[in-house]
Amino acid sequence: MEKEKATFSKAFWTANISETLERMAFYAMFVVITLYLSNTLGFNDIQASMISGVFSAGLYFLPMFTGAYADKIGYRRSLLVAFLLLAIGYLLMALFPLLLQQKELVAYGQKTIFYGLEESSLRWLIIPIMIIIMLGGSFIKSIISASVARETTTENRARGYSIYYMLVNIGSFSGKSIIDPLRNVIGDKAYLAINFFSATLCVGAMLAIYFFYRSVNATGDNKSTREVWQGLLKVCCNGRLMMLILIVTGFWMVQQQLYATMPKYVIRMAGEGAKPGWIANVNPLVVVLCVNFVTRLMAKKSAPISMAIGMFLIPLSAMTMACGNLIHTDLPFSIHPITLMLVLGIVIQALAECFISPRYLEYFSLQAPKGQEALYLGFSNLDSFLSSILGFGLSGILLTKFCPDPATFATHEEWLAASSHAHYIWFCFAAIGLVSAFALLIFARVTAKKDKQQVTNTPS
Repeated sequence: MEKEKATFSKAFWTANISETLERMAFYAMFVVITLYLSNTLGFNDIQASMISGVFSAGLYFLPMFTGAYADKIGYRRSLLVAFLLLAIGYLLMALFPLLLQQKELVAYGQKTIFYGLEESSLRWLIIPIMIIIMLGGSFIKSIISASVARETTTENRARGYSIYYMLVNIGSFSGKSIIDPLRNVIGDKAYLAINFFSATLCVGAMLAIYFFYRSVNATGDNKSTREVWQGLLKVCCNGRLMMLILIVTGFWMVQQQLYATMPKYVIRMAGEGAKPGWIANVNPLVVVLCVNFVTRLMAKKSAPISMAIGMFLIPLSAMTMACGNLIHTDLPFSIHPITLMLVLGIVIQALAECFISPRYLEYFSLQAPKGQEALYLGFSNLDSFLSSILGFGLSGILLTKFCPDPATFATHEEWLAASSHAHYIWFCFAAIGLVSAFALLIFARVTAKKDKQQVTNTPS
């Protein structure tokens, strides 16, 4: 064991620790991104959701191209550029609201202060700032996992990726954990402080790369932009993979509501004392605890069957979340029904992820032509790209219709009437999950039949 552990290079540990810091910075910001855009800058629900969705989509789309560029200029230089962009972006997100005019906002008799210019186009300047973060983050997504591959051998690669996956989720859990304590102390100004925190973490990661990241495996495959586009065309022409991407997009549309809908929903329905950061943390905690067990449990089942089981859990998770608004009795330990059912729904959602995500990547890699596995896996993020746009966009529409901003109502009673059917939001996502589940079941049967026919027709 000690011999295997010693084979991990300093570059391996530096890359993984810097990834942990980046994940802490990102999730601390992202879990409250719609709250920041609405409560701090004054965007409405639809605007905030669309901006967040395009931002998330870009993070999953750009790695296909920033990764190719990283191969050209080297990983160390790319990581330095990435963390510099991230630090600048987060710092600007923290400073930008301070340049705007403070306003009083009246919500059914109670005055609060927020930073925003509802009638000014200046607030749209947040978009180029978010693009800076998007570019920096896209480099990280393409480089760190590749660094793990280059800094490990065939013998210890599985262990290397398990360490990588563990540290990613530690970063996710840690970043989300600071949100609620900050909100309790400084209220909506926490959204500014979080971005200062994220900028500081990225500076720390950049210094770690500068001083400690020295790799002998610095060169890449030198894929040209033309080769990347040719790879995209190959994937687009692969009907089986494109169908799988579209089906799994339904799963990720529901999963995206952890960031798109849940923070606003729980604060509006359960009160300002709700803790969206801790609720969101249920997901990485359950995944870390269960993913290896689930993977071993389903080892003898085909990837589509394992994914189909997870897909049928997704509508169940959404229906569980909807139940919070239907419980009208007091619960033990002063737990709000909305909070309890969200937590239970996210537990089911995380279990679904354990069944789906590892096997999705496995299936995708098995469909790739020999020698093009990395290229194909780079495009496996297309489902997250599509779900970011569709999931966040739909969230804004549904929040506006069924769980509107209390600040837009003169009295609390008017808002209660308008939000009485807030649980319909989760009914909509349950329907999407159910359609996706049946689609994947059909996909599994059709592809299994075709594969069997192909084996039968192959000359011996």
